[in-house]
Amino acid sequence: MDGFRFACLPGCTSCCRQQGFVYLTEGDLRRAARLLRTTAKAFEKKYVYRTRHLLRLRKPRRRQCPFLVEEGCGIHAAKPTQCRAFPFWPEAMASRAAWSETAACCPGIGAGPPVSRGAALRIAAEMREAYAGAYGNRRPAMPRIAPAAPGATAGRPPR
Repeated sequence: MDGFRFACLPGCTSCCRQQGFVYLTEGDLRRAARLLRTTAKAFEKKYVYRTRHLLRLRKPRRRQCPFLVEEGCGIHAAKPTQCRAFPFWPEAMASRAAWSETAACCPGIGAGPPVSRGAALRIAAEMREAYAGAYGNRRPAMPRIAPAAPGATAGRPPR
């Protein structure tokens, strides 16, 4: 397989509405704080849950992310690495079945321009490096994508 097709579709927030958490790196925290014109400390106090091994956004009631607004991402210009890397997460790239499961919740998979396999793997590697603790089992695993509907396929799955 030579590559994938993917493009975020206008108005789509399907990935943002999946169950799970939005994990942050220290750099993600600083970029979001800067975008909102606040200090990293104030941003963390208001929006971040921190443990010894992880940072994640606090989840508001009945929503997955405090920055998910009707129009999309309220911090789009400073999206966390996890959000920027979607759908090319290492676990989504692990197998055809995992890619199909991801495609079931992402209408952008199969749309848009081709993305080379090499580019997709570089994005997955960026994610793995940014959240090394999550992939090294020192922290909880990254959230899984909701199960695919029976028979659902889209895009071009990995090898």
